[in-house]
Amino acid sequence: MRSLLAVLILALAVVAAGCGGGGSSSTGATGDTGSSSAATPAEDWANSVCQAFVDWNNSITAAGQGISQNPSEDGIRTAGEDIQSATDTLVDDLRGLGRPDTESGQEAKDDIDQLATSLDTSRQKINEAMDTASGTTGAVNAASTIANTLVEMGQEVSTAFTQLQDIDAQGELEDAFTSADSCAGLTTTS
Repeated sequence: MRSLLAVLILALAVVAAGCGGGGSSSTGATGDTGSSSAATPAEDWANSVCQAFVDWNNSITAAGQGISQNPSEDGIRTAGEDIQSATDTLVDDLRGLGRPDTESGQEAKDDIDQLATSLDTSRQKINEAMDTASGTTGAVNAASTIANTLVEMGQEVSTAFTQLQDIDAQGELEDAFTSADSCAGLTTTS
């Protein structure tokens, strides 16, 4: 069971690292910006995206720390519930974003909405794993599913931000992510 817990903790770290981005723009945020019909200034939109991911990443990291401090069936169950809750919040925040006021703003919104749907599907996998977890073996199986799902979520986030970079021919979103305060810890430059 301890080796599986190590895999789960590693998966949490992979998700945290995945949120840290690669190229020149990355992620993280709360969706307190406009509606889907009104454009939001690009930097405000980027701040909201980044803050949603910062909050989610912090919650995922805390769940991983919780497992390392309590490597038990209850610890795994609590971490799974925390991950589900954090992902629910992230999905709601992302879906609440308007479109950025850029040339490719609607495409960016569509990409973020698609990411929210993918993350919600992943959250449902975690929920199903937690619902069927019973006893030590069930908890270990749930931990394995959670770990694999977190890796998938990290890949989904990475893919979404690659798509954002691809549609951003003018560099407007890149500039917004680079300038947004919430993105400072998430944005890296090559």
